[in-house]
This record gives sequence, C-alpha cells and structure tokens, in this order.
Amino acid sequence: MKFVKAAAALCAFLSPALAADTVDIREWKVPYENSRPRDPFAESATSVWFVGQRTGYLANLNTETGDIYKIDLPEGEGPHNLIVGSDGIVWYAGNRTGVIGRFDPKTKEIEEIPMPDEAARDPHTLIFDEGEENIWFTVQGGNFMGRLNIESRDVDLIPSKTERSRPYGIKTAPDGAVWVDLFGTNKLAHIDPQTLELTEIVLPREDARPRRLEITGDGRVWYGDYAQGMLGVYNPKTKTFKEWAMPQGENSRPYGMASDSEGRIWLVATGVEPNVFVGFDPETEEFFSRTEVPSGGGVIRHMHFHEPSGAVWFGTDTNYVGRAVVEPPVTD
Repeated sequence: MKFVKAAAALCAFLSPALAADTVDIREWKVPYENSRPRDPFAESATSVWFVGQRTGYLANLNTETGDIYKIDLPEGEGPHNLIVGSDGIVWYAGNRTGVIGRFDPKTKEIEEIPMPDEAARDPHTLIFDEGEENIWFTVQGGNFMGRLNIESRDVDLIPSKTERSRPYGIKTAPDGAVWVDLFGTNKLAHIDPQTLELTEIVLPREDARPRRLEITGDGRVWYGDYAQGMLGVYNPKTKTFKEWAMPQGENSRPYGMASDSEGRIWLVATGVEPNVFVGFDPETEEFFSRTEVPSGGGVIRHMHFHEPSGAVWFGTDTNYVGRAVVEPPVTD
C-alpha cells in the first residue's frame, strides 16, 4: 500500500519566533477513489477502522502490512462516523438513512437501528459513555442530540432549544456530562446524562461557530471556532471563557480535534493548503507544534487519539488515512 511519511517542514509563512517542533505523520493511500475516508478509530496500534462517506463502506487498515479490506454498507447509507467497542463491534452513523448501524466483524452481520422520529434524519457523530452502556450522538440537520442504549436498542432524542443549531461535535466529561458544539450558533450544549436536561452556554463572540471539541481531565471544554480561527476553552466550574488566535490566522478553519494523555490539544487548520496539524499546551497556553500534512489533507474533519500507541488518527479529503505520533507509545 502506498503511503506518505514525513516530519514535514514548517509552514513557510511562520516567522522564526513561531518556529516549533513537528510531529511524525504517516499516511496510507486508500484505494477507493474519491470515497472521502474519514473518522478512523484505532482499536489497536495495528487495526484501524474508518468509513467511506461518499461511496458507502466500512474499512479496516492493517498498519503492519498496509492491507485494507472493505465492507459495503446498505445502499445510500452515507456513513459519517464510527466508533469501536471494547468487544470489537463497530458502530457507525448512517447519515443519509436515519440509522445507527452495528457491524460484527466476526459474523459480518449488519444491524440497523432506526431513529424513533423521522425528523432525526442524519445521525452525525457517535461516542460511548465510560462504561460503554450507551452511545451518545448528534443529529446535525435534524437538530437533535440522542442516546442509544446498547443492550435494549432504545433511542432517546433530545431536541435542541435553538432552531437550526446544527449539533455537531460531541464528547463526555469526567463527571459523565455530555457536551456538544452547536455549529449553527455561537453556543455549546450541556446534557445531564441522568435527566437528559439540556442547557445552552453562549460563547463570548456572536460570530463564533464551534465545530469540534475536546474535554480535558480538569473538566474544561475546548473548542475550535471554525468561523474566526480561534481556539477557546470554557470552564464549567467558574463559567468563564478564554480564547487564543490560531497561528494560521482568522481563516485557518480549525476542524478536527483531539486531546492526548497529557491533556494537550491537537487540532488541524483546514483553511490553509496544505492543512497544518497544530499542538497547544494548556499549561503554558502556547501553540508549540506545527506540521504540514504531507498529502495536503484537503479537509481533516475528525480525529481520534489512541493512547497506547500515542497516536492521533485522521482521514483526509485527499483520500488518505493518517497517523500523527504525538507522544511515546505505552510499553509494558
């Protein structure tokens, strides 16, 4: 399998004062043309699952051999995102058919779980809660957030309080609370996992558009402002915000985000070509790492951190699946 490997040079426009370390990025070319491989999820250092949004498949990459095998999904599924349980079951968002799908790699069987309301037409991003009892998810166009109980297959839908709010990125906090970016607004949403009560938090700037988010061990909620090129953080304890301008400028379009085991924030500036993989240290409050994506990236939409291997995984619109090694792997 063809791949691109580079500890890429710094962006030419960065001044010497902004010089910073790069990370090692390796990319595997996906053989299914123009399929938009995205949202890879590493179940191990050698086995990585991803979806092909445009052409409707699940796929698995073996990082040791470079082999990729594909599972075609039901017609029109439009898979947008996937997650893999500790039992090896792959769950995916059927973005065009209003379902959450379940794929068993052992039996090769696919189960589709429909939304209980036709208005929830486009499941978007999925996450597990801590015990993998539930899958929480967003429904961007339908304007819902939801919870799927894995055992019973029951689905609870939570309508957004704001019209056309476009629920997008979603994460769980250390206390079990669920947080969501409302991409169509300048708001975050907080969901109580017990009562399903929804609370909206307004960002300081009216024109901000948060798209993805991460939550660090201290409970702070980090978001990328896609509209104005900012990285921001909300502290639920103090109800305060703080923001930093991206090094790539107002049109940097921060999109995919991840947080590593040290609580550092990683995000990708997708408004520049090539896309730039950026690190931010919450302790020093400084951007400390910038690496150009070797394939260009096109747009990197979502990222997943696999702690045992110290790697952040991403998919690109240039038809690659990529791995950025951001910290040493865990060894016995």
